[in-house]
This record gives sequence, C-alpha cells and structure tokens, in this order.
Amino acid sequence: MSVFRALVRRELSAFFQGPTGFIIIAAVMFLIGLGFVIVLSGLNGQATPMPVTQVFYSTYFFWLILLLIAPIITMRSFAMERASGTYESLMTAPIGDWQVVLAKFAGALIFYAILWLPLLVCSVVVRFYVGESAVLGLGPMFTSALGILLVGCLYMSMGCFASALTRNQAVAAVSGFAMGAALFFTGFFSYFAGDRSDWISQLARHVSLTNHMESFSRGVIDLGAVIFFLSLTALFLYLTHKVVESRRWK
Repeated sequence: MSVFRALVRRELSAFFQGPTGFIIIAAVMFLIGLGFVIVLSGLNGQATPMPVTQVFYSTYFFWLILLLIAPIITMRSFAMERASGTYESLMTAPIGDWQVVLAKFAGALIFYAILWLPLLVCSVVVRFYVGESAVLGLGPMFTSALGILLVGCLYMSMGCFASALTRNQAVAAVSGFAMGAALFFTGFFSYFAGDRSDWISQLARHVSLTNHMESFSRGVIDLGAVIFFLSLTALFLYLTHKVVESRRWK
C-alpha cells in the first residue's frame, strides 16, 4: 500500500512541477465561471422549475471541459514514461502491473476531482444568493458530484488506455479525445430515435452520457447508470493492464 501511495503522489506531483497543471486548472475555472454566468444571465432573475445544476449541464460546458481536458490530463500517464525513458525503470521495479495502472488512474482522477472544486464554490455562492433550496438543494449537489466523479472515472480510464498504446503524448491525447467523443456522440442517436423500441435505440439510450448526467443533476441516482460507468471503467482499466503487461515482456 505504501508503494501505491508513493506512485499516486508521484503522479499528482507531476501535474504541478510545470505550468501544465496550472494552465488546465485556469482553463477549467474560466469555463465553469463562464457557464454559470451564461446560466444566470439567461434566467435573468426568473424562477426556474428545475435545479440550477440541471440548467448548467444543459449548456454543455461540462461536456466541453470533459472532452477537451480529460485527454490532456491522461496523455502523459504512460506515453511520457516511454518518451522520457523512465518506463523501463518503472516496469523493472518490484511493483505489480496493476499497482502501476491503478496508481496512474487514481492520480489522474484525483487531479480531475480537484478541477471541479470551483464548481462547488459557484454552487454554494448561487445557493447563498438565491436562498431557495428547491433551486439548488443539497441532494442535486451531491448527486451531481457523484455523476461528475463517475463520468470522470470512465474518461480517465479511457485516457490511460489511449496513453498506454503509444509513446507520443499528442497521439495519446488525440486517441483519448476520439474515444471520448465517439462515446459521447453515440448517445445523441437516442434523441433522433424518439420512442422507437428497437435494440439500437435502446442501446443508444443506455449509453447516452447526457441522459445519465441529466438524471444525476436532478438529484436522481440511477443504479443502471452507476453500473454502466463502473463496468466500462473496469473494462478500460483491464485493457490498459493487458497493454502494460504485454509491453513488459517485449
């Protein structure tokens, strides 16, 4: 366990040893703030029948942050290790492949969670000035945070998998973005399917990230969505482990 904690600290410290981590934090803070300004300006003091969290996710600022920032967070996970020549030293150390994979995943996920702290601050400020728990209650805030974490788990695992496939960070970022965008836009088929009940429409509704996140933002915890995110996260972590395991013996 001490080795695992050391690996996680190593991953986290890498984000703050250069300007990259601070640039990412600044960009996310700007997009979150801009999203809330647009939401509040659009409401213009009028009452809304839905929680502010749900209104915020309808602007797609959340998805813009996720699709663009997640690959940047994870692109260095394995690709930089191979490009800098430290990958061989890491793989020959007396640590297991799963420890390496999970430590890099945990480091990326913790940094991802740090990025969303400004959203919590904005939510508290809005709740203070609005003064109506129905508009921004603790329930929707908690479930929204859970949804953000679950979506982050999925995208961090996809990014780690993309990074494990190459030694080029740019290629890893583009591959991670492509996989994340493909999964995201696949769910949009459910909007065009309407009430169709064929298996393709049902599959599109099941993989629709926007539908799942909309439920979380309303204060609803969908067990099916939780299983969906966790199972896909486990799948990509397993694939990452198999890639790392195969490269160890090459």
